[in-house]
Amino acid sequence: MTNPETELRRLLDIMAALRAPGSGCPWDIEQNWDTIAPYTIEEAYEVADAIARQDFAALPDELGDLLFQVVYYAQMAAEEGRFGFADIARTISDKMIRRHPHVFGASAARDSIAQTAAWEVQKQAERAARAETSTLAGIPVALPALTRALKITKRAARVGFDWPDADAVLEKLDEEIAELRAELPAMDKARLTDEVGDLIFVLANLARKLDLDPEACLRHANAKFIRRFGAVETILAAAGHAVGVSTLEQMEAAWQDVKRAEART
Repeated sequence: MTNPETELRRLLDIMAALRAPGSGCPWDIEQNWDTIAPYTIEEAYEVADAIARQDFAALPDELGDLLFQVVYYAQMAAEEGRFGFADIARTISDKMIRRHPHVFGASAARDSIAQTAAWEVQKQAERAARAETSTLAGIPVALPALTRALKITKRAARVGFDWPDADAVLEKLDEEIAELRAELPAMDKARLTDEVGDLIFVLANLARKLDLDPEACLRHANAKFIRRFGAVETILAAAGHAVGVSTLEQMEAAWQDVKRAEART
């Protein structure tokens, strides 16, 4: 097995060579903070996708792509005299030690629940040190909307702004559905956007109350729909029909067949 320090040094040298004026890659030299950021998000999703598919053969490659993004930022920062890769590594190491005094300090051992609570207290103190006084400060705007909704509601819940249980959230869900129905006749896009957004936000709260990740729930629903719709296409093709020319009734009948078949397995 190769030495990790050696491989990291090699990667840092490769990045420096790619950005070297005159001898580097023109494309890499042209990139900046704004142009690289979307690639970082894309690479993070590709890592998550490989994990979701349990594709551990592909995972080192995807993690390497994500690590390369960090190295890219470190190189650009070093060129501008801001910071370097060592600063990134030192900062995260210091943070992990600071947030785990039960491992690296004299604090008593904690179970996972106590550690989660202590972690949140520590993060709140760090936000206060950065003069972020609002409970909801520092939640990244670029997060997927469902994930951000989950984080927002968790923060609000920590200061007591929360429903008592899932049943109470379901009551709120009924209220939001009624408000959406009331807006349907006018078809005002701005009002519908507001009401549909409220509905999805409440669903994110419901997932939290049930100890579920709303993003994971939606990914599961997406995968289920894709699987079932593919089966519908197969059924219709076997009957001599293409999906595009089948009636809604034919497609719905095939859909119900697929669901019944899944229920039997």
